[in-house]
Amino acid sequence: MTPLTHPTRTRLSDPLASAPDLTGRRAVVTGGSSGLGLVTTRALIRRGATVVIGARDTARTQRARDHLIAELNLPAGRLIVAPLDLIDPHSIRDFAKAVGDAPLDLLVLNAGISSVPLRHDHAGIESQFATNHLGHFALTGHLLPFLVPGVDPRIVTVSSALYTGATLDLDDLSSRTSYSPGRAYSRSKLANVIFAVELQRRLSAQGGTVRSFAAHPGMARTPLHATYPSAATRVLTGAVARVIGRDPGPADIGVLTAALNQEATPTLFWGPAGSKTIPDALGQPFAAVASDSATAAALWLKSEQLSGVGILS
Repeated sequence: MTPLTHPTRTRLSDPLASAPDLTGRRAVVTGGSSGLGLVTTRALIRRGATVVIGARDTARTQRARDHLIAELNLPAGRLIVAPLDLIDPHSIRDFAKAVGDAPLDLLVLNAGISSVPLRHDHAGIESQFATNHLGHFALTGHLLPFLVPGVDPRIVTVSSALYTGATLDLDDLSSRTSYSPGRAYSRSKLANVIFAVELQRRLSAQGGTVRSFAAHPGMARTPLHATYPSAATRVLTGAVARVIGRDPGPADIGVLTAALNQEATPTLFWGPAGSKTIPDALGQPFAAVASDSATAAALWLKSEQLSGVGILS
């Protein structure tokens, strides 16, 4: 059996120097209009890919798209915006139908919400778990068949290093009795990592070419810090991010390494290391909770039940 995590870390300098020409390849990036997602989108387009951005705020995303088209002098068809609300099963299904008309080579699960006030999806599931994990789980299930014929097809799930301190607690996904915005966010990021690792295990067992990676931005200066319910927390986290955090460009190196580097392995968790402006990519072994088979099986079953989408079961 292929190990779920590599035992030692790997550090790559200038990991995008050998990134392939992406001409003729198609990529989907969720939340690709700002922050890390915009950096990812720009990098893929510059290497020749056609990119579909899935976003809830299509007006803002269309403005970002038009700016990129003008900035890079691109044909209009190289960057496409399609509506995607990850908390709405109908929106996810419609998005998948709209973009699944040709093979895909890359799926970057980047969109997310962070530390918002308590809200629930249609089934009563806390919104961060529903959006950050369940929505991406369902989208992957819908789009996986279109990745199978792709060129070096990869799925990159953007998580957070905070996952190591989280607990999953699948018996209280509504969070109605006790809710901490920060803990709920960390739980969703733990679910992201478990999903990415378990998806890779199932893909490998199937013997196909699609690979599943997990990556993180470290401490990044992104709009997510502006969503905390507490004004004091917003000020504090924003100040910390300004002092020790990286701008979205350097912070995205782990995501881009997972998406494009030929040496990157799915058995490591990819993120930035070293310089704040020109960081290396560091692949670290997953924490034990990310590769626990019983936990992964329970999360997978619950995700299929809640989303109504089965994946490699």
